[in-house]
Amino acid sequence: MKILVTGATGKLGSLVVDELLKIVPSDTIAVSVRDPQKAVHLQDKGIDVRYGNFNDYDSLVTAFTGIDRLFIISSDDVQKRTAQHLTAVRAAQAANVTFIAYTSAPKATYTTVEPFQDHRMTEEAIATSGLAYSILRNNWYLENEVNTFQAVLNGMPWIIASSQGKAGWASRRDYAEAAARVLTGPGHENSVYELSGEPLTQKELADIFAEVTQQEVQLQYFQPEEYGQMLAQSGIPDAFVPILVHMQVEIGRGALEMESSDLQRLLGRPATPLKDALSEIIKELAKGKS
Repeated sequence: MKILVTGATGKLGSLVVDELLKIVPSDTIAVSVRDPQKAVHLQDKGIDVRYGNFNDYDSLVTAFTGIDRLFIISSDDVQKRTAQHLTAVRAAQAANVTFIAYTSAPKATYTTVEPFQDHRMTEEAIATSGLAYSILRNNWYLENEVNTFQAVLNGMPWIIASSQGKAGWASRRDYAEAAARVLTGPGHENSVYELSGEPLTQKELADIFAEVTQQEVQLQYFQPEEYGQMLAQSGIPDAFVPILVHMQVEIGRGALEMESSDLQRLLGRPATPLKDALSEIIKELAKGKS
């Protein structure tokens, strides 16, 4: 069995490769990357490094040839993402891949979050591809809040624009380990997993942050219009401001609130406590990393 991870030099992909190396021999792992020079360190570990670009169908067919289990990490190119994903699925079919795992979004089947529509369409393409699959609906990475953590450490207030909406924060490494378990274990064919930590409000996360840092955290709530104005004034490109505001409004309406034990079940243990994961992130911030 040979497993391939796309985007393996990215934040999630690199962690998935790390977790796979704990489970299977390096010569059973392949990666597809846009710049193989950035993956020399993986090649040095015995991993098969291949060129693959989501905008180049032929490159994906070549990269996926000889692969049994394919992990498609969703693209961060919001303008082209749907087309890129559908290209990857077609390439997997052409290369005779037998199993696809894909990083999707919470409640993708019926989501009202505009950026998540790409995931819904990708899920549909995978489900009708004729290939076995596992959909990993990752909720929210704790690392998504790094800018907030850094701002508060610098004495700024904790901005909340999602009202009392909850998110299922978990560490990126926990999501990576869950993916590695699916890619290497039996019984995941044609499955959909809602992977989520315990749903918490931003205030509840801020309370954990305050406990970890032993500092007082000032909360500041914004209405959507005010939040958009703040983003525009902070230098966020105009095209992205409505998207970010929409995301916060949808979180406030429950877009990320999901009670599920799927993450714990795949890990075979409880998710890493947010207090512990936060401590690690803050240590990295203190070193000047993000």
